[in-house]
Amino acid sequence: MGKHRLARPRRRWSVAVVALAALPLAAVLSGSTGSGPARMTAGTVECCAELVAAAPMNLAATPISAHYVVMTQAELVASRSAVNRTPLRALPAGVGVEQGLQLKTVLAERLISAYFPQIHNIGGVRPDSLKWHPMGLAIDVMIPNWQTPEGKELGDRIAAFALANADRLSLNHVIWRRIMYDHGGKPSLMPDLGGNDANHYTHVHIATNGGGYPTGGESYFG
Repeated sequence: MGKHRLARPRRRWSVAVVALAALPLAAVLSGSTGSGPARMTAGTVECCAELVAAAPMNLAATPISAHYVVMTQAELVASRSAVNRTPLRALPAGVGVEQGLQLKTVLAERLISAYFPQIHNIGGVRPDSLKWHPMGLAIDVMIPNWQTPEGKELGDRIAAFALANADRLSLNHVIWRRIMYDHGGKPSLMPDLGGNDANHYTHVHIATNGGGYPTGGESYFG
């Protein structure tokens, strides 16, 4: 997964993680505030990353593996319409190495760092045969004790968090436990690549559409 540094001690945020982050991945899909893309100004990017909370749903899902369930269109619409806006705050540097990451990927890294203090290691740019990591379009959120029920539950919440805020992050896809989710939350089972790292059991892979490279004067809000 490459080398990662540990972050300096961070203060705990007064804004609590919204209800979505406490739900298992099977209970939520992507959400959107519908307020449009991040606002770009000269030297800054205000990444208006209000968090999205999914309303409780009466699931009529069809289980298709031990990892995930298929959501109905009605449930997807319900999750998109259940929005919880939080005050925007400047996000400090996260626990990952941000060098080489594109704007939306930095935003994803900082949001995960701020709202999931259990995470101490996030991988970013590294060599790979696919474009996502070399071009700064993806991060790998390393899950502590990933092989335990608690680790799986944490990974579920982080994957759900990214999917629920897909529009804010200009999300391209999420991969967790061999399942790839597209921007709309549609899951697909990936081939068995032969190892826990390669199959994404040890980390949540979050890929964005980038938004361009930072110039050095950006601020990030969430």
